[in-house]
Parts: sequence; structure tokens; C-alpha cells
Amino acid sequence: MKKTALITGATSGIGEATAYEFAKHNIDLVLCGRRLERLKAIQNELERLTNVHILNFDVRDKEKTRQAIESLPDTFNTIDILINNAGNAHGLDPINEGSIDDWDAMMDINVKGLLYVSKAIIPQMTARQSGHIINIGSSAGKEVYPKGNVYCASKHAVLAITEGMRIDLNPFGIKVGAINPGLVETEFSQVRFKGDNTVAGSVYKGFKALQAEDIAEIIYFAVSRPPHVNIADLLVFPTAQANSVTVKKDL
Repeated sequence: MKKTALITGATSGIGEATAYEFAKHNIDLVLCGRRLERLKAIQNELERLTNVHILNFDVRDKEKTRQAIESLPDTFNTIDILINNAGNAHGLDPINEGSIDDWDAMMDINVKGLLYVSKAIIPQMTARQSGHIINIGSSAGKEVYPKGNVYCASKHAVLAITEGMRIDLNPFGIKVGAINPGLVETEFSQVRFKGDNTVAGSVYKGFKALQAEDIAEIIYFAVSRPPHVNIADLLVFPTAQANSVTVKKDL
């Protein structure tokens, strides 16, 4: 039976790559994001492969999140797979110099946004007693690194929420897991360093970082396991990376 997946943060990076990977495997898609033109462009590309519906909203806005998901037409309103991918990092500052606006942005998107979307989707999964939720965490949810403070806190929260979801939704037969990437070459660093492409680009110099497509393939692997198998928690690094601060670079 054909499944429908809802992906947040689908306009770039891991979210976009996951949309392409799922489309190759004939999964219907609900793609969510803030950039309407990007959503439309991806929709036009992928409708050759599968059915695609787009939702243009910001996960930080709980009311618009609820309204957007409630607006889904009948052909898309049964969500079998939820990929909570929307997330960001702002700044890389010691805690004493950090920006409160940056802190708010990270907590609002990475934690609250994930909760708002999940709250809108989970009731239909519990009613059917089936579904699969994958939260995109980070290696920053496994350890804290210098100047990572609030970003690391937000990703630790993602893992705690994932574990709580898995426990609470266990009686309903709903799978819940987290995929936690290390260094992935996406727009992530451009956002973190506020458009400073020189600094952002230097993050990935001297080694082969993970690509968004690598993570998308892993996400598809997780959702395509047999009914009795759940990938609960998966940490993935590029070969050059040993932890958040240890990266073998050939410079």
C-alpha cells in the first residue's frame, strides 16, 4: 500500500534530499517549508515520480502549523511517515557573548517547531495505531562542544523528546527514532554564520563531509525496515570525523 510522508524543512539540505529519495521509492509527499518558490520548484520536479502537496508555513508559528496541517486534502491527510527535519543553528559564540535572538530562533525551531508539527500529526497515528516518526537530531545532541551551548541544548532536547515519544507511543505500535548526523555539507553553515560564505565554506575544507543525499538514504533505510524493526537512534559521521571537534583535514 502506498504511503504518504510529511517532511518539514523540505526546501533545502537533508529535507530536500529526503523528498527526492522518497519520491524515487514512490512515497507520496507533503513538503513543508518557508520558501514558497523553492517548494513549488521541488514539487514540479518530483510530480513526475509521485504525488506531491506543498504547505508553506513556519514551524515556529503554532497556529499556522496547525492550520496548514488541517488544510491537507483528503488524498494527503493520512500521514504514515513524519520526518521532523526543520532545524537551524545561529551563531557560534561563548555563552557570555551569545545573542538572545539566536537562542530564541534555535529553541523555537529545533524544539518547539518539532513539537508543534508532531502535536498536529500524532493523533491520527494513535487513532490508526500505526505510523513512523523520525526526528533529525545531531551529533550535537550527543555531546557538548565549545561555543555550542544553546544549539547543543536544543539537539539534546530533540533526543529527549524522541525517547519520550517512543515510550509514550509504544502502546499504539508507532515507530519513533532519531537520525543524528555529524558534519553535513548543506546551507546549515551559511545560516549559522549569517551569510558569511567564507567562514561557512571553511567548515568543510580539507575533508569529505557527509552529503544531504547520504542522510536521505539512511532515512529511507530506517522507514523501509520490516514492521518489527525500529531504528531507534543512529549516529553518523563522515569518515574524517571522530567527534564534534576531532576532524582529520588534509590542508
